[in-house]
Amino acid sequence: MQAMPPSSAEEVLVIENPAMGAEFPLSEMPPEVVPFRSASAWTWQVLPAGILYPSYLAGPREPRFASQWVKVSENDWVWDLAIGGRAGILRYGTTDPLWPEGFQLDIEGAAFPRLALEEQQDLISSDFRFGVPLTYRRGPWETKFGYYHISSHLGDEFLEDHSGWERVNYVRDALLWGAAVRPTAALRLYGEVAWAFFADGGAEPWEFQAGASYSPAYPTGLPGAPFAAVNGHLREEADFGGNVVVEAGWAWKGSSGHLLRLGVHYLNGKSNQYQFFPRYEEQIGLGLWFDY
Repeated sequence: MQAMPPSSAEEVLVIENPAMGAEFPLSEMPPEVVPFRSASAWTWQVLPAGILYPSYLAGPREPRFASQWVKVSENDWVWDLAIGGRAGILRYGTTDPLWPEGFQLDIEGAAFPRLALEEQQDLISSDFRFGVPLTYRRGPWETKFGYYHISSHLGDEFLEDHSGWERVNYVRDALLWGAAVRPTAALRLYGEVAWAFFADGGAEPWEFQAGASYSPAYPTGLPGAPFAAVNGHLREEADFGGNVVVEAGWAWKGSSGHLLRLGVHYLNGKSNQYQFFPRYEEQIGLGLWFDY
């Protein structure tokens, strides 16, 4: 009797592993054999689950929920927050929330306030970001193209305490392109370039990012697993200098693909608060991050 062909949602692969047999449905194969591959068919989905091009774990201006308690150079301790998120609007691709493939239009936004911990938690400054990225993922390859807006504002309490301080109207409206590859499911390498078609307040058109991260590829359950990430950010307004961020600690990944991290944070270079973009900072402290 002739075997029936596999359905589009259950592709059969022939593998060279005698301990596992000769043929297995892709959906039943363990992740170490075919990592980050989805066996489901590509369909149109509104408000899909999962993200095709995740945020950079050590990226200082990525949309997420985060809280960092850091000492800045020789100054007092500050509380750096990220209050935002990212969600898919429309996808043509697979339905797997953990390792989706296809094309996806996202929407993202976040506020990044800095509070003075030793001065009654006064608001020092806050940056705001909004973006619309179009992303693609297939196997280990990821890419995105999109638009983002970022602007920076001084806090009222800071202006009251520093009456002679002149705020800058730092604004960028930029187009970006990024690409990433995963040599393994847990290891990700990436690079990104952005060009601002409108810039003000000392901002200049070009910026570049590159980095790497190692984090749990599959749901961890309660025990969790280690993570580590590094990100370099170069900006034209800093004469193509910038900063380097390193983060490491412990992470928990859920079946939705969301990632909760707890660990140490270190930044060296130009400030990631754009009201103070020319200023050198060295930050070290603790962080708690929830990534989409």
